[in-house]
Amino acid sequence: MQIAIGKIKRSTYNEPFQFEEYVDVSELEKLNNDIRKIEPVYVKGNCYIQGNEIISSFTIKGEMILPCARTLVDVPFPFNIHAEEVFTLSAYYGEEEKVNEIHPITGETLDLTPYIKENILLEVPFRVFSDDKEAQENATFNGDGWEFVTSDEKKETIDPRFKKLKRLFNDNDKEK
Repeated sequence: MQIAIGKIKRSTYNEPFQFEEYVDVSELEKLNNDIRKIEPVYVKGNCYIQGNEIISSFTIKGEMILPCARTLVDVPFPFNIHAEEVFTLSAYYGEEEKVNEIHPITGETLDLTPYIKENILLEVPFRVFSDDKEAQENATFNGDGWEFVTSDEKKETIDPRFKKLKRLFNDNDKEK
C-alpha cells in the first residue's frame, strides 16, 4: 500500500488524509509457519503531517488460518488491529529516531505494507484451539514413534537405553 507524499501534503491542510484499501499480505504464509492461509486484509486509516513527521493511524481487519494446538486442524482467527506509525521526511535520521521508532521515508512514496505485515505478525497468538467437536474426535492420537497419553492413562515405560541398567540393579538385589 503506497501513498504519494505529495498527495498527503495536499490533503492535510484542512483535515487528515483518509485512505482505505485491501492489501495482499499472502507473503506472511511463507514467513511464519503458523499462518496457513491469509486473505487480503482491509486497511482503513488516515495520515496527517506535523512538522517533518507524517503520523499514520490505521486499522487492519482480516482473518488468518492457524493450526489447532491439539488437533492441527485449521482454525480461522479473525483479527482487528489498531496501529500507529510515525515517519520522518527529514534527511537527518539518527539513533534517537530509531529508539523512538520513527521510520525514515526514502523517495516520494510512503509504503505502509511492511508495517501492516509487522503488525499482523505481532498479533499471531501463541496457540489456538478448535471448537469443532468432530475435528477433536477425528484427531490422531498416535503416529510413527509417538503417542498422546493423558495423565490418567500414563503408563510406566522404561527408556530402551536403560533396560540393561535395570537388569544390573535387579542382579544386585538378588545377591543381597
